Amino acid sequence: MTEHLDALLIAVAALWGASAGAVLPRAAYRFSVPSGEAWRTACPAGHPVGGWLGRARCGPCAGPPYGPGTAPVVVTALVCAALAAATGTRPELFVWLLLAPVGVLLAVVDFRVQRLPDPLTLPFAGAALALLGLAALTPEHAGGWTGALLGALALGAGYFMLFLINPGGMGFGDVKLALGAGAVLGWYGWPAVMLGTLAGFVFGALYGGALVVARKAGRKTAIPFGPFLISGAFAGLLIGAYAA
Repeated sequence: MTEHLDALLIAVAALWGASAGAVLPRAAYRFSVPSGEAWRTACPAGHPVGGWLGRARCGPCAGPPYGPGTAPVVVTALVCAALAAATGTRPELFVWLLLAPVGVLLAVVDFRVQRLPDPLTLPFAGAALALLGLAALTPEHAGGWTGALLGALALGAGYFMLFLINPGGMGFGDVKLALGAGAVLGWYGWPAVMLGTLAGFVFGALYGGALVVARKAGRKTAIPFGPFLISGAFAGLLIGAYAA
């Protein structure tokens, strides 16, 4: 019986992830502009784009999709399913499922234009702490809100120090994103914070090394670090949830 419930939970989480991922392409397109430029308000042909959620396809010009396509659907579904498998029926799962689509959106935008928008990073951190505060009031939760707060402060401060030391290698958007990542990792304690942080740097180093080997980048080429910060936090979160 328990196995059937777990399978149903994973399937529902995957369906939620696919549904949430399906409305991300328009936001990804509108947010994917270089630093300092205003968010996009028109399709590539110049027709106005209304709203932030939905497909990235322009009806008036009947052109091909101009957003990231189906990738957000697949990735968000897989992420949500993995989180459900690791967390089970504990109340913090609902927090992870609400935050996961935003994390995927941030990763997509940063990969495309090396920018982490403030309208996403700062609310992500605030929502993480607020939602985890509610989860801490419910029975059977497996983490702690104090740890989430301390994790946010610690990881944010650590990334801020890296930004001060090497502003060319670490953007201030990464500092803001670290607040939210630290909150979700800190929920499961300091081991999750350390593992998630280390995983992010390992993933980033592997990606940068692969680009150098493929001669698509030099040793000093800037790469978007947000996706690796997010993927590292995801890895640390899975480990923390399984261990809780």
